[in-house]
Amino acid sequence: MTVPSTHTERTLTDWLAQRVAEYLRTPPSEIDPAVPLAQYGLDSVAALSLCGDVEDAFGVQIDPTAAWDYPTVRALAGHLLSRLEATP
Repeated sequence: MTVPSTHTERTLTDWLAQRVAEYLRTPPSEIDPAVPLAQYGLDSVAALSLCGDVEDAFGVQIDPTAAWDYPTVRALAGHLLSRLEATP
């Protein structure tokens, strides 16, 4: 999957929603960025895999609990953006 060269909360939200949708086997349009991931049934295995996807795509390591610490796609995107901005 191609990652945008300029990161914004919107591009990260879209990217994360697409990844979550793939794990849940649902269209990305059905992922509301404000709904807690747990309400979609995202399990711990998928959450850990999502963290791995973030690390692979963006080159930043995030805690394996990030999907629970930042429970919505929007919150996770904001956290990821702050990590990317802090990375040289």
